[in-house]
Amino acid sequence: MLKFLFWNLNRKALEDRVATLARNHDIDVVVLAECAIPSDTLLEVLQRETGQPFTYGFTLLEDMPVYARFPERSLRTLEEDPHTRLSLRQLILASGRDILLAVTHFPSKLYWSNESQSQECTRLAEAVRRREERLGHTRTILVGDLNMNPFETGVVSCHGLHATMARQVAQRETRTVRGKDYPFFYNPMWGYFGDALDGPPGTYYDARGEAVCYFWNVFDQVLVRPTLLKAFRTDTLKILDSDGATSLLTPRGLPDDSTASDHLPIVFGLDV
Repeated sequence: MLKFLFWNLNRKALEDRVATLARNHDIDVVVLAECAIPSDTLLEVLQRETGQPFTYGFTLLEDMPVYARFPERSLRTLEEDPHTRLSLRQLILASGRDILLAVTHFPSKLYWSNESQSQECTRLAEAVRRREERLGHTRTILVGDLNMNPFETGVVSCHGLHATMARQVAQRETRTVRGKDYPFFYNPMWGYFGDALDGPPGTYYDARGEAVCYFWNVFDQVLVRPTLLKAFRTDTLKILDSDGATSLLTPRGLPDDSTASDHLPIVFGLDV
């Protein structure tokens, strides 16, 4: 199984906690956002704490790095756009098959309206589709801090990421709207709102003083193309409240941004 970790570090020096997470969850691919840790520092700590030969994938977006337990030649940077905050990576597996890993960190709601985020999703979705066409497959996962909840327009719209909550719907692969076919993503993060599951009721907490306030949000997400649905292990998807040794939450049960980050990490796995 190929296991992934995603975490928005809020520009904190959390290399030890990242390495502890990687060790305790047997992580193969570490994807980060708002990372201010020098790559050589994090690489050294990862290798020391896990005992595994992690490599660092070249990137122009240094605050969105990817580290992997792959030979260097098996982690390729295909395309990056600092304007859309999108990095497209190719993971070449031991079997010879490859996966397209799309990593993004969307603009914050502090600075962008919902409408602007939705428009930007259209641009991002088009970039992913163009790369899939060039690779000749749709074995794609998209992971990152979307700064949108799964139900928001940019995530669900056919012109945006077109991410549905239901496997059965995603298995249709495409949906035709006004004569044009749009590919689906499957978004398992819908099921991680609230208290129904063990673990935190979201990945980011915001108690702003507005008439409408969700308090807990699921901004940190993984989206899966239907081609990879059989490989995607829903039972491995978790929002983490501990690095395996120390809690990531305050005594009130909120993300502890004094000792960790204001976002909680997610882990998930693929049987490939």
